[in-house]
Amino acid sequence: MLRSLLIAFGLFEIAKPRPVVEACERIGLENPENVDRRSWALWGARLEGLVFVWLLARRESGARPVSALLALSGAVLVAVPQPIIELSQRLVYENTADLELKSWVKPAARLLGVLYLLVGVLSSRGRDESESEAVETAETA
Repeated sequence: MLRSLLIAFGLFEIAKPRPVVEACERIGLENPENVDRRSWALWGARLEGLVFVWLLARRESGARPVSALLALSGAVLVAVPQPIIELSQRLVYENTADLELKSWVKPAARLLGVLYLLVGVLSSRGRDESESEAVETAETA
C-alpha cells in the first residue's frame, strides 16, 4: 500500500510538478510570492517523481545504483540538511539572497531525507518480494 501511495505521488509530481513545488515553497519560505524560479526547476521535480516511480514500480530490484544513490542522498539530508538546503536553493532559484526560510525547513528537509531512504529501501526489496511478504502476513493472520 505504501509503495502504491508513493508511486501515485511520483506520477502526480511528473504530471503536475508546479503544485508540488509551490506547496514546498509555502511550507519552507516566509516569502514564497517573491521566488524567482529557474526554468529547469519544474523539470527537477519531474525527475524526482520519475525516479520514485521507476524504482518502486519495477518488478525486480535491478536498479541498485540509483536506489543506493537515493538512499545515500536521504541519509545525508537527514544527517546534515543545511548544505543540501543551500545547494537546492542555488539550483532552483535565481534570487537565493531574497529567500526567507521558515524555522522548520531543517526538520522538513530531514523528513524528505527519510522519504528518500524509504523509497530506497522499498525499491531495494523488489516488488515481488514485498508482495510475497504481504501474502504471507495475510495468510498467518
